[in-house]
Amino acid sequence: MRTRDFDPHTNDDLVDVDLYASTELLATIPVYKRNQAPEGLATKRQLRAMGLSCGGLEVVAEVETLGPKNGFLYEIAKARPVRPMTLAQEYALDKAMAARQTCPECGRRFYGCLKTSLGVCLECHEGTPVHPSSYFTPPAESKSA
Repeated sequence: MRTRDFDPHTNDDLVDVDLYASTELLATIPVYKRNQAPEGLATKRQLRAMGLSCGGLEVVAEVETLGPKNGFLYEIAKARPVRPMTLAQEYALDKAMAARQTCPECGRRFYGCLKTSLGVCLECHEGTPVHPSSYFTPPAESKSA
C-alpha cells in the first residue's frame, strides 16, 4: 500500500492474511543451541556420516547455526540405511566425472576437475608443465590389424 493511499483518520484496520496458509494449528518444535541437542538426534550430514538416510523422516527439532537458517534434527533410531549405489549409477557418475577431469586437447584425465573457465589443462592452456602424479596416464592406443 502506498503512503498517500493511507488515511490515518479512517478506522481501516489493515490485516495481513495469507490465503494459502494452512488452517491447521502449527506445532512448534524445540530449538536447541549448538552442541546442546539431546542424544538420539542428528542432522542430515551426521546421519549420512553414520551411513543412514533421513528420507521420509519428519523433523523433530532444530539446532541454531551461525547462518541465517537453523539445521533440522532427525531421530537416529528411525533413520534407514543408505541404499548402496548400483553399477549403473556408479558407471554414470564415473562417466560424468571423466568429462570434467579429462583435457580435450591432450586427453589426460586429472585427479581433480579442470577449470571450466579454461576448458583445458594448464599445460595445454599456457604451457605450465603439470606434475605426472596429478593425472592418470592416457590409455595406450591399440593398433588392431
